[in-house]
Amino acid sequence: MHHERFEGERMLMRIHIGESDKWHGRPLYEAIVELLRREGFSGATVLRGVAGFGSASRIHTDKILRLSQDLPIVIEVVESEERIEKLLPQLDQMVGGGLITLEKVRVILYRAPR
Repeated sequence: MHHERFEGERMLMRIHIGESDKWHGRPLYEAIVELLRREGFSGATVLRGVAGFGSASRIHTDKILRLSQDLPIVIEVVESEERIEKLLPQLDQMVGGGLITLEKVRVILYRAPR
């Protein structure tokens, strides 16, 4: 199978939230992924951390047995800067406590030809 190569500059957005964060009664990370899909973004990856702490300095880890864990969640998205900037006001409403970081990245993408 032959793959086409794409190379160029894009923006990497990382959204750092907690596993227990909600948006309208459902997991926030699911709501964000659905928003990105509705807006036609190329893709998103949700990563669940095994440990971390936030601004309150309370450690969250999967090693401590408890009924309610609030492990770190990171959503990564690579897209054009313009599309990410356009989406930030919606994310600002959704993410009550967390962190969003943006950085320019060089993308090398291999995909099947259309």
